[in-house]
Amino acid sequence: MLSPCPTTCFPRSATRLGKTGRSALPEPATDRFHIHAAARLTIAGQPVALRSSAAPCPPGPVPVCDIAPLPLADALPALVGCLASGAPFCVSVTPAGLQEPAGTFHTATSGSTGAPKRIRRSHASWIASFRETARRWGVTPDDRLAVLGGLDQSLSLYALVEGLHLGVTVDVLTGLRPDRQAAALDGVTLLYATPTQVGQIVQADRPLPALRHVAVGGGAFGAAQRAALARLAPNASVEVFYGAAETSFATLSDATTPEESVGRPYPGVDLRVDEASLVWLRSPYLFDGYAVGHSDGTQIVDGWVTVGETGYLDDAGNLFLTGRADRMFTVADRNLHPETIEAVLTAQPGVTHAAILPLTDAKRGAVPVGFYAGDAAPEVLMAACRAALGPGIAPRWLRPLPDWPLLPGGKTDLRALSRLVEGGA
Repeated sequence: MLSPCPTTCFPRSATRLGKTGRSALPEPATDRFHIHAAARLTIAGQPVALRSSAAPCPPGPVPVCDIAPLPLADALPALVGCLASGAPFCVSVTPAGLQEPAGTFHTATSGSTGAPKRIRRSHASWIASFRETARRWGVTPDDRLAVLGGLDQSLSLYALVEGLHLGVTVDVLTGLRPDRQAAALDGVTLLYATPTQVGQIVQADRPLPALRHVAVGGGAFGAAQRAALARLAPNASVEVFYGAAETSFATLSDATTPEESVGRPYPGVDLRVDEASLVWLRSPYLFDGYAVGHSDGTQIVDGWVTVGETGYLDDAGNLFLTGRADRMFTVADRNLHPETIEAVLTAQPGVTHAAILPLTDAKRGAVPVGFYAGDAAPEVLMAACRAALGPGIAPRWLRPLPDWPLLPGGKTDLRALSRLVEGGA
């Protein structure tokens, strides 16, 4: 049984879908989300009324507002009510009876390598990056920001809440076909998107001259994708960020970043790499722990956090990732990061996605095997891997998949592919 949105923190009549107008909202304490007086909100072109009649959430723990099971037309008003009152909310299914104090919310990890975990965050952890966005992008009330994914996707939720907090017009395009989303981007100036979402926009081939800034996150974003987006949005600066649900923004890269690097530290972030090659960071954007679930790879020590990513820093402070510690496996007593092989594969013409996984082997402990999406021939890709990495690292086999398994956020569903390996695919 899911916990309903608490009526103790805001009346259900406080926010409703509407077609006309909205009331100016008061500015609350700076460590809480709020809805800026200049903010506008639409869903598929229809205005959502923003009202300020929500009573402040009382002190002490209260039931978490469960937005996850609600249809979008109900979820948006419920979320707006939580933002106006400070009531705790979640955008992923949460056990009944869970309580949190005001100024708290939950998101979820992608679940690409394991069961999704519920991330506990304070409003302040996102507000700190809202301020940085406003400074770096020069955000004004004249800006329009589009939300492409569902509210259960952390990037989409972030974009929505940031836009309302900073006072721009937010166009929620969730659920529209990619071609209709691309058409609705006409006039949008700010955009957060995953590489998959950018690919769908590019495929629609509609010019986007109004775009000023695009932030891409959630996966690799190559030079060809950047060039395709630049052709449609010639006036946009394009930033690619690396981070995790636990850390939020960690690094930023742009057209000047060295190839294969995820960039330099995001403003306000300190980075270091330890003797085990684990990447650690410290910033005002960190999570407050897991509300549900845990991760063996996540460690918190004296204000520094690692989520198990490995890598190295060059002399200029650019971060290069080599993989995740929890994906590494041993081949003939040699540690192998599957991301090393995946990078070779995705650099080949005709490959859009690739994943390498371990297959148990009696002699070597495990051997790498893989799947890919695209029209490249397996023997060509095998030869490329042997040439780049040597025969000891090249995968034993590669198989094309016509239907690539993706999670809602656009990341590869590695658990689904692991089941194919285990089943003898």
